[in-house]
Amino acid sequence: MESVLLWILGATFLVSLISFVGVVAMFLKERLLDKILLVLVSLSAGALIGGAFLHLLPEAVADVAGEDTAVLNVFLFLLLGFCMFFVLEQFIHWHHHHSAHHDEKCIKPFSYLILVGDGVHNFIDGLIIAGSFMINTEVGIVTTLAVALHEIPQELGDFGVLVYGGFGKVKALLLNFASGLIAIVGGLVGYFLSAQLGASAVYLLPFAAGNFIYIAASDLIPEIKHSDELKTSLVHFTVFLGGIALMLVMKLTFGD
Repeated sequence: MESVLLWILGATFLVSLISFVGVVAMFLKERLLDKILLVLVSLSAGALIGGAFLHLLPEAVADVAGEDTAVLNVFLFLLLGFCMFFVLEQFIHWHHHHSAHHDEKCIKPFSYLILVGDGVHNFIDGLIIAGSFMINTEVGIVTTLAVALHEIPQELGDFGVLVYGGFGKVKALLLNFASGLIAIVGGLVGYFLSAQLGASAVYLLPFAAGNFIYIAASDLIPEIKHSDELKTSLVHFTVFLGGIALMLVMKLTFGD
């Protein structure tokens, strides 16, 4: 069992390193980075919507198939995740309004929501990776690869959202990595508490889906839909669809 734990720790750490994909943007000139930030926001919005509707919700519903009450609970947890992030954003907005100094750089509330939502998602990824290695090493490796490929576009988009939301590039990169490390926590919880968690762990999936849908629909999409230029709007919408398409490809390629 110790070898299984080492596989889980190694796999979740490697997945967390994907959050450093944003380092690519660190070498871009400021003017070029400014031009592509909303493109990255569009990519993140599409990846969040695609991840919620194509990965998290179908997986949760499949895990409780045939149990009407459990299926209803999946959607109740979806609503809970959505509503909790609505309340959380209002609290963050209120807190910043009353405590921020006028000379401080304004950080948009959705930047913090991205970190929290991605942290929940990374925790779930850790649980999934741990569960797959508990089956056998081959399944664990395949699952880790699927999670890694799924994370690349989302983490790149998240970095863009954090910078667009007011964080400096270095701070955005470090915060994104800190959020990524939560996958290791999820892996450890999945390993040590697999028997205790049991079927209840499935409800983390729709909860995270509700987080993602709220962030994408309430914060990110409004940022990309108000361009005065038709060409720019088409680019943003195309990249948004590309984010969804990437999640669909991942689902069709690595799904059950």
